[in-house]
Amino acid sequence: MNRRVFVRNSVAAACGGAVLAGGGPEARGAALLRDGGAGQEAAGVPGAVAEEEIGAARFPEGFLWGMASAAYQVEGAWAEDGKGESNWDRFTHTVGKVKGGATGDVACDQYHRYREDIAILKRLNQKSYRFSTSWARVQPTGTGAVNAKGIDHYSRLVDALLEAGIRPFCTIYHWDLPQALEERGGWPNRDLAGYYAEFAGTLAKHLGDRVTTWAPFNMPWTFTYYGYGVGIFPPGRANFGEFLKAAHTVNLAQGEAFRAIKAASSKATVGSAYGMAPAYPKTESAADRAATERYHAMNNLYFLEPAMRGAYPKAFVGEVPYAAMGFKPGDEKIMKVGLDWVGFHYYTRRVVSDAGGAAAPAGGGRFGTETESGSRDPLTAIHVEMPTEGPLTEAGLEIWPRGMYDLVMQISREYDHPVIEISENGCCYLDAPDARGAVPDARRTAFHRQHLAELARAIRDGAKVRAYHAWSLVDNFEWADGYSQRYGMTYVDFRDQRRTVKDSGLWYGRVAGANRLDV
Repeated sequence: MNRRVFVRNSVAAACGGAVLAGGGPEARGAALLRDGGAGQEAAGVPGAVAEEEIGAARFPEGFLWGMASAAYQVEGAWAEDGKGESNWDRFTHTVGKVKGGATGDVACDQYHRYREDIAILKRLNQKSYRFSTSWARVQPTGTGAVNAKGIDHYSRLVDALLEAGIRPFCTIYHWDLPQALEERGGWPNRDLAGYYAEFAGTLAKHLGDRVTTWAPFNMPWTFTYYGYGVGIFPPGRANFGEFLKAAHTVNLAQGEAFRAIKAASSKATVGSAYGMAPAYPKTESAADRAATERYHAMNNLYFLEPAMRGAYPKAFVGEVPYAAMGFKPGDEKIMKVGLDWVGFHYYTRRVVSDAGGAAAPAGGGRFGTETESGSRDPLTAIHVEMPTEGPLTEAGLEIWPRGMYDLVMQISREYDHPVIEISENGCCYLDAPDARGAVPDARRTAFHRQHLAELARAIRDGAKVRAYHAWSLVDNFEWADGYSQRYGMTYVDFRDQRRTVKDSGLWYGRVAGANRLDV
């Protein structure tokens, strides 16, 4: 979807780290240059990386170059082979929910064309493919008997990846909940933690002899807040208390799934695929700096901290609202598992200020958003801006490569240098095939060159980053924006499903083969 809208309708889908640089945009830009900003504002472009930095970038031997996708966005076959209805099936089939009335009924038809897509990955020297599974395809109602045809599909997908020399990276849940479970209350229903753990264990039982890399959830803050806090994703509820309950259930589910996967597969390593973005205080005031820390805690650490340390981070102005979230004695032990590695997405940065003096929103409707002048909610009291100092993608997101370095280094510091995987990074541009049949998308190539240069710098400075996944392998269904946004390194003609690798994809394939950017 249009990710500027996507993230500004909340406190950010690509969650935030409190990078306390201080000062307004001008002061921050100067500070970044002073503290070794790796060519920030190169060639007069705010946030850009100098060409010499890009040319010098190198990646370690064995670095995992990859691409990513998500089941609902690419698979199609929404009602084939025993698959049940998901919340996104119901949502997209509801008039007025998605741009152009688009659905994921067919999407990229990867359910039938997965071998073609894996051939593209192999051609481009990829070593990792992050895909997700459809819960409703494996368990049509979310509980009970396994749909053999559904699990067989993922088994064939995994086998094909391994045959191509590609690591299967399974993100178990990427937003598509069986509709039958939504009708039982959805994620605010604490029972879903157990149902989900059963599903995760089932996958590990059937695939764990071959899949060793598992992430229980994709961007859990996003689907809980968007679905239950502000109501712009299914099921369309808008109640902050429901968000708190949903988020707590997901933290319980994350812990229970970790144990279920490990019990089913001795080979399993379990990590994450969180959404993150570095955040910077708008001014040097203590209030803005504290607000930025709260943003970091709520939007970046709210699902990481419980897993790693068994406690909620300091995201609230006051005490943690345990009663409102449905917390029970002993939950801290369920949540704490100590992830084997940490994965996160990066798209753009945030600027944060304190909103403690703003009036709380009235009633139980939509809480404040990044586009409003008041507090996002009465418990965190933060106001978030999406900067436009740097150039923008066609989805309206600011391009700020330095954020990649800042975010990776911050998580490395705060969690004692864990193994890190960049689970997504990408940009929207609408370049189409030219008269030669090629797709010249130089802006996408430039985007990845600069971000990868900053990632290489983080590795050089001690971060243990082992993988980078470009979003995405193919143009796909972009949630509420339907097919109006294109993030893929492979162009898809949705009229006939023809794939054309874009120039950026060809470049990325050369990078993956050489472990450097000057190819």
